[in-house]
Amino acid sequence: MTTLLRKKKAAIFDLDGTLLDSMDVWTEVDRRFLARRGIPLPDDYADALAPLGFHAAAEYTKKRFSLPDAEEHIMDEWFSLAVDAYANDVPFKPGAGAYLDSLCRRRIPIAAATASRAEFYIPALKRLGVWDCFSSVTEIGEVARGKGSPDIYLRAAEKLGMAPEDCVVFEDILPGIRGAAAGGFYTVAVHDDRAAEKDMIRALCDRYIYSFEEMLLEDVF
Repeated sequence: MTTLLRKKKAAIFDLDGTLLDSMDVWTEVDRRFLARRGIPLPDDYADALAPLGFHAAAEYTKKRFSLPDAEEHIMDEWFSLAVDAYANDVPFKPGAGAYLDSLCRRRIPIAAATASRAEFYIPALKRLGVWDCFSSVTEIGEVARGKGSPDIYLRAAEKLGMAPEDCVVFEDILPGIRGAAAGGFYTVAVHDDRAAEKDMIRALCDRYIYSFEEMLLEDVF
């Protein structure tokens, strides 16, 4: 953990689990998908899918429930259900909307660094009225390494024309905090009940918050 030595100039936000309370989206996708086929959601289903890729998860689902659907049709339906959830249901994390509005009004440059897909996050951010607050979005596919490295945050800072030491990275997962810290960014960890390794996140981040309302009371910009 480091000390904030000077006011920061720009904000870089992860989206899922940080700004957007979207971590239950795929559970709801699974529930709706199976409900359409008259199948209740098994308690062990999410854990069974967790280590699988998208196609392998479709193969597993087809075999487990003896579905007539082709794997490609299963994946297309999952994708459609997720798009619908982001477009219509996914809310902000506590205080996130007011905090983004505050940054916008103060003309603090804002970027996103995400492993999500544009088909998901753009409709959500537009519905929530904050899409125009973002100067840029950097997706994980634009860089060579994942969020355990600083690559995505460095690219986001570059797009903003900012040095890492002038930026705050907001994240909810340990690899994100670790990668941003390695890049020289000030890190704010946003609490999520479903995040793993919370004690390690607390030990590594510069600041830990339960709600963005805390940032409104004591900001870093």
